[in-house]
Order: sequence, then C-alpha cells, then structure tokens
Amino acid sequence: MIIMQNFNLHTHSIYSDGKSQPREIVEEAVRQGLTTLGFSEHSPLPFDNNFSVKEADMPRYVAEIAQLKAEFKGKIDIYRGLEADYLTGVSEPFAVTKEKYHLDYLIGGVHLVGQSANPNEIWFIDGPKWEVYDEGLQKFFDGDIRRAVRRFFEQSNEMIENEPFDIIAHFDKIKMHNRDRYFHEDEPWYRKLALETLDLIREKGLIMEINTRGIYKKRYNGFYPSPWLMEEACKMHIPAIISADAHHFSEITLEFSAAEEALKKAGYRSVVNFKDGRWVEVAIS
Repeated sequence: MIIMQNFNLHTHSIYSDGKSQPREIVEEAVRQGLTTLGFSEHSPLPFDNNFSVKEADMPRYVAEIAQLKAEFKGKIDIYRGLEADYLTGVSEPFAVTKEKYHLDYLIGGVHLVGQSANPNEIWFIDGPKWEVYDEGLQKFFDGDIRRAVRRFFEQSNEMIENEPFDIIAHFDKIKMHNRDRYFHEDEPWYRKLALETLDLIREKGLIMEINTRGIYKKRYNGFYPSPWLMEEACKMHIPAIISADAHHFSEITLEFSAAEEALKKAGYRSVVNFKDGRWVEVAIS
C-alpha cells in the first residue's frame, strides 16, 4: 500500500533521547519522499534526566534545525517543535517555551506522573522497562492502579485545560506497561476517564496523535490511542495525525500504513499536516 501520509512531525534526535543526528534524519526523510519533517525533542526540565534536551543545548538545537531548513528548502519542509512534557508545578509554561525558542508547533505529553511538585516523587510510565512502571506504581501509589491511572488522566486534563499546544501525544500511554495485568480497557472506570480526556481534547480543538511506536518497538501490540478511542474521536470530529515518535532515522514512517488502515476503519477519511504556519487537511485513500 502507498503511504499517503508522507510526513512526520514527532521526531527525536540526539538532542534529547534519539539515536540519530538531525541531518541523518532529514536525509532519510528526503530519500523516502517525505514532504514535511518536524523535530520535536523532549522539552527541558528543571532536574537531571536522560531523555529531555538540556537547557544549555537549546540554542544549538534551534540553530541547527534552522540551518537544515534553509539548506533543504525545495526538497522538504522542515519545522522546529518540542514535545513539551507536562508535570504539575514543575514544567515551564508551554507559551513561555514556545516564544523563547521560536517554535513552529508544540506536542503536549505526559510521561511523568506526579502528585506534588517534588521531582523525587515522580512515576515514570514510559521507557523500555516495565519494571520501572511496576516499581513506581508500588512506591508512589501503594499499588492502587485506579488511583494511579486517575492521576495520569487528571494531569493530562490539567495540561489540556491550562497549556496552549497543538497535538496531544499518545494520550492513553498509561496502558503500555500495564500489559493487561492491572486493568483492562473495557472496564467502565477506565473508559470513563479516557473519554473525559477525549472530550477535553475535542473542546480545546487539539489534534489527536495516532502513535505507532509501541508496535514497532514491540512494547505494546497496538496504537496509542486504541481503536475504540479512534472511533469515539471520529464521532467527535477530532482531527488526527499519524506519528512515528521516531528516535532513529530508520523509524520515521514505521507502521504508517497500518495506522492509516486503523483510522479508516474508525471512520476517518483525512489526517492533518503542518504547512506554512497552519494545519491543513490531507486525504487518506
């Protein structure tokens, strides 16, 4: 099947937790015939970690993406964004971040779940190790999965209500390391929480990401969000975009065809792309 979405706006390089140089990623995008590529490093956070771009490296990131944009003009449209990590009482306001670094767009996401502004009391729900998920669940929530999942969605809702951004990243990623061990997605309490967040996404006019990374990294056997949420989002007329969440140049379009099929099955007939400062609709076949 021909990939109709020939763009990816969720891309990480060596500036955050990616494994490829920005130039390598651009060259592969051109080789694959992409029309648009957006870089979206994890935003700086005010504590040591091994996944977000360092504040001191941001001027270099801004300059390098600008240089690549100019160099590859006419071959591919390149944009500069960030995946802004939201952590209650800790992360910088998104509007400040966007203005400071002259960003084209922002992806908002929750990877760290906290119950206070103390950076030592954070549950890391992402990454390759499910053991970290399990340890944090016990340490910070006494193993109470309902309370922990509720806090994830509450924090997501705070971000949606209080921060300006464009795309919401993998908004049900809390399920990834769960692996159907602690809860199932058909449980009414879980569906209620997820649908409340989806309704806020609709209310705020955000774009919903269809994230393929769980599949190709074999950390989850489906997309974020799940097909049942895609169907509900379609009924709500929430725009969608397929994202590879690439951390290596070889990943920039992985599982895009399967994601298109899932979107079509859910009722979607188009996705959106970023072009010259605005979001435009692109048909899927």
